[in-house]
Amino acid sequence: MDDNDDVGGGVSGDGRDGDGSGAAGGDEGGAAGGDEGGAAGGDEGGTGGVGRFKVELEGVPETLLWNLYHRAAEARRPGARLLDDPLAVELVDRIDYPFERFGGSGMAQWHALRVRCLDDEVRRFVAEHPDGTVVALGEGLETQFWRVDNGRVRWLTVDLPETVEVRDALLPDDPPRRRSLARSALDLGWMDEVDDSEGVLVTAQGLLMYLPPSDVKRLIAACAERFPGGWMLFDALPRGMVARSQAQADDRARADAQARAEARRDADAGGTGPEAGTDVGTEAAGSAARPGYRAPRWLWGMDGKEYRKVATASPRIAEVRSLRLPRGRGPYAIAPVSHLIPLLRGMRMSIVSLRFGTADYRNGDRP
Repeated sequence: MDDNDDVGGGVSGDGRDGDGSGAAGGDEGGAAGGDEGGAAGGDEGGTGGVGRFKVELEGVPETLLWNLYHRAAEARRPGARLLDDPLAVELVDRIDYPFERFGGSGMAQWHALRVRCLDDEVRRFVAEHPDGTVVALGEGLETQFWRVDNGRVRWLTVDLPETVEVRDALLPDDPPRRRSLARSALDLGWMDEVDDSEGVLVTAQGLLMYLPPSDVKRLIAACAERFPGGWMLFDALPRGMVARSQAQADDRARADAQARAEARRDADAGGTGPEAGTDVGTEAAGSAARPGYRAPRWLWGMDGKEYRKVATASPRIAEVRSLRLPRGRGPYAIAPVSHLIPLLRGMRMSIVSLRFGTADYRNGDRP
């Protein structure tokens, strides 16, 4: 397959044809190669009060707060809940950030189902490789380590510098078992930091949708080649949802450009525009962006029925599985069979687990 093609084609699957959370994205996504240029800041005792940590991020890195907020919302739920994550609750309470920008917690249950599915697969790896290494690409403020820890597994977080700065302040490293590396997931030098002697699982949760298709393929292929016998776990948004994201981003860009042009015309006409010396274009665009949260543009997607095609990224991909979501509450009880329902099929996120072989299966050389 050419680099310009989507990840596609497949060797094996267990027939469990996809599930997905209806969560429309906005996960950790920080290690997306410097996308959108996040700016991290953290000041103790900011405007939110003594002891709170101010977080200022933009673009893809900011999505870590969306993820954290929805995990905490489900974990706060009284009575039966789908996710126990007290550390997420603690972090939301500690962070000085206008979480109301996310518009409520209506996505919390879908998001919790997705997280439960991912956690279960990581626990499966840890059960088979109790002293193995989990490499979490673009982890943001994910607290998965504390939900799945067996007391022995090693954990390496790989994320952009501005994101690692925030993570180090709120979830400081505890070497040798838990470390962070400030680097893009696309800078494959992180692989040199991985001890694969006891097994490796690479996770890319809420990350790949922010990467160009060719980079998605190259990242998956690089992991398969570098970590024979390893695992990889990632999620993918459906193509239709990605297309809508791109169209909305284009519409916003046109609206912002029009606002900047109008502001400049007003200033040139001697109207009541911004004071001299200000960047009228930046001010106009910024004022339009502040009221609510805008998710960054998604770049890559994959429909649930396409999951077997991932195997074409590398001949060392020996197994491809599409994971089922657990059962939710109320109307979300249908989550495990959401891929069978036409109205939901184009809305669900696929969760895909890969296993890498130790030989080139395409040449018939099986261990």
